[in-house]
Amino acid sequence: MTTAAEPAVRSGQCQCGAIRYEATGQPDDPHLCSCKHCTRIGGGPAMLWVGFRREALTWTGPGGEPSWYATWPTLRRGFCPQCGTQIASVADDSPMIMVTGFSLTDQSDVAPVGHGYRTDAAPWMTIALAPEPQPR
Repeated sequence: MTTAAEPAVRSGQCQCGAIRYEATGQPDDPHLCSCKHCTRIGGGPAMLWVGFRREALTWTGPGGEPSWYATWPTLRRGFCPQCGTQIASVADDSPMIMVTGFSLTDQSDVAPVGHGYRTDAAPWMTIALAPEPQPR
């Protein structure tokens, strides 16, 4: 008798390890974002985000859940109150929670498939993920 394979469990954490998580299942929609919030918060030209279903992610570290603040009326960002690492983002109406790609313990099979706010990216940044955005 053959049994179904157990879903993959991924883990991640902030820089100091106080905020940790485990997520079950495959990562969804790995993408870069160059909106003004991501570039200011991340201190770089883009942030890498990876999605998991909300119910599939559990906060496991000694610090519990991240501290949250709103960057848009319906979007909250999670960060570690001890080391300041940005670790998550969640939209009020979304079934997904996004974690920062580099907070994952193993990123070996997570590559961005798109780039949000690409036209707002630093002008010196070369982006080869997808065709050039079309004018609106």
